[in-house]
Amino acid sequence: MGSVAVMDVLAWLLEGDPAIRWQVMRDLTEASVEEVAAERTQVAETGWGARLLGVQDPDGKWGGGIYSPKWTSTMYTLRLLHYLGLEPSHPAAAGGMAKLLERAEWYDGGVGYFVTVEAETCVTGMTLALASYFGGFADYRNPMAHYLLREQLDDGGWNCFTRHGSTRSSFNTTILVLEGLLAFERTKPAGLIRKIRAARHRAHDYLLDRHLMRSLTTGEIIKAEWTRFSFPPRWHYDVLRGLDYLRDAEVKPDPRAATAIDLLVSKQTNDGRWKLQNHHSGREHFKMEQTGQPSRWNTLRALRVLRWHGIE
Repeated sequence: MGSVAVMDVLAWLLEGDPAIRWQVMRDLTEASVEEVAAERTQVAETGWGARLLGVQDPDGKWGGGIYSPKWTSTMYTLRLLHYLGLEPSHPAAAGGMAKLLERAEWYDGGVGYFVTVEAETCVTGMTLALASYFGGFADYRNPMAHYLLREQLDDGGWNCFTRHGSTRSSFNTTILVLEGLLAFERTKPAGLIRKIRAARHRAHDYLLDRHLMRSLTTGEIIKAEWTRFSFPPRWHYDVLRGLDYLRDAEVKPDPRAATAIDLLVSKQTNDGRWKLQNHHSGREHFKMEQTGQPSRWNTLRALRVLRWHGIE
């Protein structure tokens, strides 16, 4: 894509919601730290972020529930506000996090929400990510991290169904745990950074050995839906989510990611954009983008992944 086309795509991205604009400025332009910070404050004031804050329940929850209904509950609304980049200290998020953690059921450090009689690894990973990003919840983080470290499987990943006897990891569970551990590591937990980093590195190999989408034994794509990019991803894995995590974690570009990068490049349209290819059905506050149409979310994430991988 030529320089003129790149500038056209960046201009289009910068016409989007503040949640898009501040991340474009941070990741794809030469904007100053001060300019990025000023734009980020707009997430709470206008657009998608303001709309989500505006539908918070009077008691601090969202959607009348903690984990359900999907996707309007407190858990999934906070996750969306995290993606948008709401300031971590925002009081509405603090109120929602307090409700989320108060209503959690705790099992030896792990978390469940009314659907299990023991901790659920995916839920624990998501909760740890939120408790690490939104400030003031330090007391909850270490137990969740210790639980997740204990749950890592021999192949390097994680699976929510180990309690039912599964010994093989799941891409869905692994990406949720990795995102949670990375967010926690960034809080600089005393005495745990080395263990967390070692666990993440093992899980990176789990993903990369499988080229972020293929069976280790057959080489076949495990699920075709992983090759169709969605946003928000909810709890679902796809290749773009995996690549964007590796970028965010500052993993050195690896030849084992080449197949995934080739897939990403192949999805770019002639005008330099990426479409929203998949949408996870369920109740939601509002749609940010339309399936089958050019997606600012996917274009932003794709461009920053390519930049991380040395492809401009």
